[in-house]
This record gives sequence, structure tokens and C-alpha cells, in this order.
Amino acid sequence: MPPIAFEDGDPRRRLLDVLRCPLCGDGLHTSAGALRCGRRHTFDIARQGYVSLLTGDMRAGTADTAAMVGARDAFLSAGHYAPLARAVAEAADRWCVARGNVLDAGAGTGYYLAAALDAVPEAVGLGLDVSKFALRRAARAHPRAVAAVWDVWRDLPVRSGSMDVVLNVFAPRNGPEFRRVLCPDGALVVVTPTPRHLAEVRSAAGLLTVDAAKEERLSRTLDAHFRPEHADALELEYGLRLTPQEANDLVSMGPSARHVDAAELGRRIGAMGDVVETSASFAVAVYRPR
Repeated sequence: MPPIAFEDGDPRRRLLDVLRCPLCGDGLHTSAGALRCGRRHTFDIARQGYVSLLTGDMRAGTADTAAMVGARDAFLSAGHYAPLARAVAEAADRWCVARGNVLDAGAGTGYYLAAALDAVPEAVGLGLDVSKFALRRAARAHPRAVAAVWDVWRDLPVRSGSMDVVLNVFAPRNGPEFRRVLCPDGALVVVTPTPRHLAEVRSAAGLLTVDAAKEERLSRTLDAHFRPEHADALELEYGLRLTPQEANDLVSMGPSARHVDAAELGRRIGAMGDVVETSASFAVAVYRPR
């Protein structure tokens, strides 16, 4: 993937009209391998292609580690979540009708953003994540995407009303900011695991369970700013047959990786046999701005 230069003819140049300086709110322009605002606040473009927008008080304690990102990349590249990527892409295609701008808040490696951009040929995408290890991959995920270091709990460095679609896949939800950056006809696409997600692996390996109160918290987060588009909501569930290594990657790419020693995890998964069978189960919800 070419480096971010925002040159004439590069569709990503449109994102310069979307991005805002996180310190003062001014517009940004390119300058000697960086983005800079009119007040000379400067944000470096890393050699791996992503933009560092967070300032020195960044707290990355919950950011995905290099090991977690490597496991996620291996698992997703094997196609195990391809049905989910297709569902996200179909939702993006349905709602990305005005400006052609897609924001992935908590983009990780850019897997779902890339699927959305493949489905909407004229669209450009901005992926935000706090993990530099994830963004090294997200920066290469698609030729019409830009990746930037940002904590989605903060005010987003994005112009109000500039996005057609906001994707939020297994990531924190900043309802007020998602509403602010969406255009009036836009849509927020949220993916969460259902209580049945990976139940067999979680039980056998002694992992974290899916919080039964997650849906209630999701409603509290979004209800003041969005209304659900019930016709577009779906539950996606299908079986997975994994090798022990793939099952290890599946666990190691998520929050459970912080709670189980790697050697112990390998022992538990190894005890499940040569083929690990489990269920992938997701809720895909679409919300419209109030």
C-alpha cells in the first residue's frame, strides 16, 4: 500500500477535509512527512503508514499488544470471521450513500474497514485505534484507508456531520461523539458477541464469559443519541472447526489473553483434542441518529 501522501489523485486526500487537529480543532494539511494545522500543531506519519494524533498523555495500558495483534491477524486471515465481515460490509454498502466516508472506531487491524471499503468502491475510510501494533496493519489494510492513533473515548478528531457510516466492532462506544460525526442520514453499525459466542471454548478453557448485561449497557450508551433500525438488525451464528493453534489464536487475540498464562492456555486448548469445535455468534445492529 502506498504511504499516506494525500497527493492529487489519491482518494484518501478527501480525508483531509474530515480530520481536525485534536488540540485546537483546526483543519490539517500535509507537511514534510506529518500532518500540521494552521497553529503549527504537528502530528507525525509513522514509517509504517499510520498517523500519530494522540499527544504525550496517551494511556495505552489497555491497547492490544503485539502478541494479541499477531494472533488476531493470523485468525482473521484464515477467514473464520469472513461471514461477519460480509455482514458489516453489506450494512456499510446500504448506508454509505452521501459523502462516501466511513469511520471505524476501534479499527484494530482494519479487517472490517477493508471489507466495507471493498463493498463501497467510491468510499474512503478512517480507522482509529489506540494500539500502534494494530495500526501498523490497518495502515496497509486498504488503499482507500487511513489509520490513526486515537482513543475513541475522547472527542474524535473528525469534523461534525462528515461521516456516512461509523463502524464499531467489539470496541468501546462513544455515543455522543458517534452522533456528532455522523451526517443526518448516516448510520452506526455495532457488532457485539452474544452470550453463546465461543461458549464451548470459554467453558473448556476457563475463560471470561460474555457479560449478560452488555445489551443493557449498549442501550444506555446509545439511546440518547440514536434510534435502532430494527429492520437491519441481525444475529449471525455459525460453527467453527479449528486446529488447536487457531483456537489459541482466537483466545489470544481478545481480552481473555490478559487473564490466562500463555502456557496454561496452550495446555487447556490442547486437552480439547485435534479439532476444536465452537460457535461464533454475533449481534449486528444498525442505529440511526436522533
